[in-house]
Amino acid sequence: MPACGQPAQPSPATWQHGRVTPATHSTLFPQAPDSADAVLDGLDPEQREVATALHGPVCVLAGAGTGKTRAITHRIAYGVRAGILQPSSVLAVTFTNRAAGEMRGRLRQLGAAGVQARTFHSAALRQLQYFWPKAIGGSMPRLVDRKIQLVADAAAACRIRLDRNELRDVTAEIEWSKVTQTVPTDYAPAAAKAGREAPRDPAEIAQIYNVYEDLKRDRSVMDFEDVLLLTVAILQDRHDIADQVRSQYQHFVVDEYQDVSPLQQRLLELWLGERDNLCVVGDASQTIYSFTGATPDHLLDFRTRHPGATVVKLVRDYRSTPQVVHLANGLLAQASGRAADHRLELISQRDAGPEPVYTEYTDEPAEAEGAARRIRELMDSGVPASEIAILFRTNSQSESYEQALADAGVPYQLRGAERFFDRPEVRKAGIALRGAARFGGNDSLLDDVVDLPSQVRAVLSGEGWTTEPPAGSGAVRERWESLAALVNLAQDFAAAKPGATLADLVAELDERANAQHAPTVQGVTLASLHSAKGLEWDVVFLVGVAEGMMPITYAKTDEQIEEERRLLYVGVTRARRHLHVSWALTRAPGGRPNRRPSRFLDGLRPGSTATVGRAAARGSGGVERGYTSRPDAAPRRTQRSPARCRVCGRTLTDAGEMKLMRCEDCPSDMDEGLYERLREWRGVQARLSGQPDFCVFTDRTLMAIAEAEPAGPDELSRIPGVLKRKLDRYGADVLAICAGQELEQGQDGE
Repeated sequence: MPACGQPAQPSPATWQHGRVTPATHSTLFPQAPDSADAVLDGLDPEQREVATALHGPVCVLAGAGTGKTRAITHRIAYGVRAGILQPSSVLAVTFTNRAAGEMRGRLRQLGAAGVQARTFHSAALRQLQYFWPKAIGGSMPRLVDRKIQLVADAAAACRIRLDRNELRDVTAEIEWSKVTQTVPTDYAPAAAKAGREAPRDPAEIAQIYNVYEDLKRDRSVMDFEDVLLLTVAILQDRHDIADQVRSQYQHFVVDEYQDVSPLQQRLLELWLGERDNLCVVGDASQTIYSFTGATPDHLLDFRTRHPGATVVKLVRDYRSTPQVVHLANGLLAQASGRAADHRLELISQRDAGPEPVYTEYTDEPAEAEGAARRIRELMDSGVPASEIAILFRTNSQSESYEQALADAGVPYQLRGAERFFDRPEVRKAGIALRGAARFGGNDSLLDDVVDLPSQVRAVLSGEGWTTEPPAGSGAVRERWESLAALVNLAQDFAAAKPGATLADLVAELDERANAQHAPTVQGVTLASLHSAKGLEWDVVFLVGVAEGMMPITYAKTDEQIEEERRLLYVGVTRARRHLHVSWALTRAPGGRPNRRPSRFLDGLRPGSTATVGRAAARGSGGVERGYTSRPDAAPRRTQRSPARCRVCGRTLTDAGEMKLMRCEDCPSDMDEGLYERLREWRGVQARLSGQPDFCVFTDRTLMAIAEAEPAGPDELSRIPGVLKRKLDRYGADVLAICAGQELEQGQDGE
């Protein structure tokens, strides 16, 4: 077993030769690994670095589809299975109940049950409920699920009339104020400083916000933001309670760290205290919730706040084909701003697939009908409906696609609706299955069935399940789809666990309900781009990708425009293999065709030219070790992860080949004359410094320089073997030689 915090040696048999486990797939009912070392099987080198870095601050910069959830769940499981981490001492936090449930499910499958995986709000609420009697006393305020009615009451008390859209927008402003810890009297200047476009006069919003807070106190209720604010207040004021929480939780993992708000960051700091056993995971290029107060600054500044941090970059994309990844990289290559400066350039690990399809329609109904028609063809060719998604910018776009799919006889489900295990038909089915498991011997429905799937079909037939789906769409079809998902789950469960009983299945459903690990519902997914984050499909239709919708009309500032670009990037990276991008020239039939495709597609779709250009991303996969002996020193440059040949694409493991970024046998495009001039210059430098030639640059490094012909310091620094010290000493000379300039004899580069 490798020492704690030290990377385990990757096994070539597990990842380099095609046997790496996909980053985002797993069998439905896998067997738990039989040892701690087995937890590491199938991880690529960078994922192993994450899994074995169990102490000190760790920052994982993880591109879309690179297996970040896999890496951090295996990290926790490895620590637990190796006896290094106690399950009850680990708190993993993320941003949605679905993500937290998925994490709990994966940890259970890895044999690391008992680890707390929760949202920030869920973890804070548990602590608030536990410590309220000791810290405050009396009854804790009731938590309101939706604050919009309270906001409406506050507006009415202020004699301010809000329409439905204004009410929603003012509620969002109050939420933003609270997560940024802005009090009502400070709202107007804070909103102006943040560049927020207030839906009403800022003074009116501040007035409504103030009365809203008063109403909550009068009615003894609190909202979700109060949960965080009150927990922060208790931990700040009561050191004894803070110490008790810190004695419980010793290790913290934060997923989607680019989405933390200032309030969540403050809570995390209070949980940590003076310790640094923190692992954060995120991608600044997937920051799409800044309107809620989320900011990537905490992720981007992590190394500054924690100079000793280990930084691991995950860039191997196991989700999408090279064609999809190429489009995703192209979108970010045109980006600007701080997040763009830290973007990761993904490297697809999948076989080649079809090019993205770009389609222009005359109007929006034609676009919806075209998508439905193509989906019908895909399903007829064998693509499951559950592996297809239609993604759009706003929820208002959904209706036309619902109608088009229904007309084409295509089942669908709306993302963002109630959770699977909260659906009434699923609750009733669970009760029926539980009753059959207990008293099945007295149930005539089960007289003639023996195997588990048949038992489940028999029980659920009494709840409305039939062998054939009902015609059309709507509520009846949705209920049938829910029951059909349970039938399919029973079949998979029986296949994975021969001999399993109905009671075993009921226990599995209970576990899944607790983890919010829902079975797959057979239907095309309709979702907004925001709600699609964290999901993936074989086929994705990105619709309405036109100016005015992407970017959205009200995105005015450079920062808002760049967030819209990142939103499209998130949509693109949801696709595994097939990607369809479309737009309409007008909204309604017969309208003036005055729309144009999104500016984000300029230079990327066929027949268009780029409007903005940037150099290729500098980020490559790999590890940067923290430094502790000299906090003011620059981070050490470390060995990069195995590269891929730029000619044939094969993974490179030989150090010499990695310097050249190509296989030894692949053809070279090296400038022989430039190589000889560099060799002559190197001999002069070696004589001046009294060193052997290779101490200046090795032959391989000179060959790599002659092949790359760098035009500036950034390009030169990306060549393996050109370390910062050598870049500072020799960079000007090398670049001058590459540019064809003559150097004075004896010039030494200093």
